[in-house]
Amino acid sequence: MTSQQSTHPSTHSAFLTDVFPQVRRPDAGAVLISEWDAGSPEGRRAVVDGVARAWAETPLPAGFLSRVLFTGTDGTSVLNYAQWTSDTAHREFVRTEDTGLRERIAAVLAGVGDVGNTGPGRFRLYRSLPAEGVPGTPGCVVRVAFRTTGHEAARRLVDGLMDMFGGRQDGEGAFGSHFHISEDGRQVVNYSEWTSAEAHQRQVGSKLQDGGAVMGFLASLEGVEPLGFKRFVTPRGLVRA
Repeated sequence: MTSQQSTHPSTHSAFLTDVFPQVRRPDAGAVLISEWDAGSPEGRRAVVDGVARAWAETPLPAGFLSRVLFTGTDGTSVLNYAQWTSDTAHREFVRTEDTGLRERIAAVLAGVGDVGNTGPGRFRLYRSLPAEGVPGTPGCVVRVAFRTTGHEAARRLVDGLMDMFGGRQDGEGAFGSHFHISEDGRQVVNYSEWTSAEAHQRQVGSKLQDGGAVMGFLASLEGVEPLGFKRFVTPRGLVRA
């Protein structure tokens, strides 16, 4: 996928369209993550197209860095990943924005049906597990979720995985894993980038089976409940260059 300058109005001239976000960009102080179940491939496409179009029509403040939606390989899911310079910048946007954006997005979701929209969770990027020497650009995001009892358990989970892998992501086709902890410490989301969904499936088949080191470590942790993973492809949205 080739990055290209946005063809949206001048308010978006500093943005790239339909590319993967830069997860480790130093100016990202807040991350919003949510997920919808659109019920069908047609509903999934309607959500992605409609929400992306609503944001493309909205004047965006300097504190906005990205909002990218991904389509789930399960045929129904949509992942929303957004970055802001700070929680303050996002809350101010919510406080002062034209209600038209909220109305347009609500209309899109209502047109699809019950998509389970509970609003985005607030996260911070805690630590990343990078890979080395992987050519090209990501083609798949794997969202791995955990429920945790608080910040201590969340950090213990992430720090333990970092130590287990020696600070480097392994696996053919892996670009890296990025561990986000929610504002209340009760969720951890690993946003993991891969060359393709097939590359991640090979990793699951070879190293993430029950009885292996990773699954054994997760089972040994108190206050941590693995919630599984989903794969997402085809980014759609805006990323500030």
